[in-house]
Amino acid sequence: MSQQRADSVRQQVRNAYNAVAEASDSGACCGEASGCCGVSDDVQINRLISTRMGYSQADLDSVPQGADMGLGCGNPRAIASLKPGDVVLDLGSGGGFDAFLAAQEVGPRGRVIGVDMTPAMISKARSNASKANFDNVEFRLGEIEYLPVADASIDVIISNCVLNLSPEKARVLGESFRVLKRGGRLAISDVVASAELPDDMKNDPYLHSACVAGASLVDELAALLEDAGFTSISIRPKDESREFIRDWVPGRNVAEYVVSATIEAVKP
Repeated sequence: MSQQRADSVRQQVRNAYNAVAEASDSGACCGEASGCCGVSDDVQINRLISTRMGYSQADLDSVPQGADMGLGCGNPRAIASLKPGDVVLDLGSGGGFDAFLAAQEVGPRGRVIGVDMTPAMISKARSNASKANFDNVEFRLGEIEYLPVADASIDVIISNCVLNLSPEKARVLGESFRVLKRGGRLAISDVVASAELPDDMKNDPYLHSACVAGASLVDELAALLEDAGFTSISIRPKDESREFIRDWVPGRNVAEYVVSATIEAVKP
């Protein structure tokens, strides 16, 4: 993909999620992005979406209202094995949902950094952190292909349904490798392609923002992780996730092509 095309895709995704954040703040309809990863502006619907993805009621009750936006496709903390004192990076942190949950696990000696390229999401996350007095979390505006994070400074990288949105996945994984400490771990939830997507799906801008068109085949993603330098690579698709994925874009049969997966790897 050309740099011009990659920048165009990134801008389209940024615009879609900016609209999601602004709609969430205003209580309005989310417009074009309303199907994206199941997003809704209704708090109870978002809670239902998140419990279907593996979050507990206690998780939902422990974060600021508005942080859970129903944007994920799994629960990366379930595989992250976070410890007190860990420094955690959340790629595509959105309203801060996973970052706030991680902050509670790493405790006051730990730290969580959320990176998101959408200004409205960063503003929302920072506001949520201030309201709930989360002192060990910070949110940085930036692209995950060009992380505003120092070399070898992170213990664990988490992410929830964001890698698929990037038009430059090799660069994201290379940056992830750079910022991790030796022995640091990648623990993310994302969508992968279980079958080759038809061209009309791959080239549909709406389906890209809806976490479908940018999904990689499992073997392709494993090769990208290996090329970036990661070892102990594990990609585990979850067929049961098709039950909620089919609701993302009604009438398009997207669950025939993509499935949620847990993705783990280690920087040796």
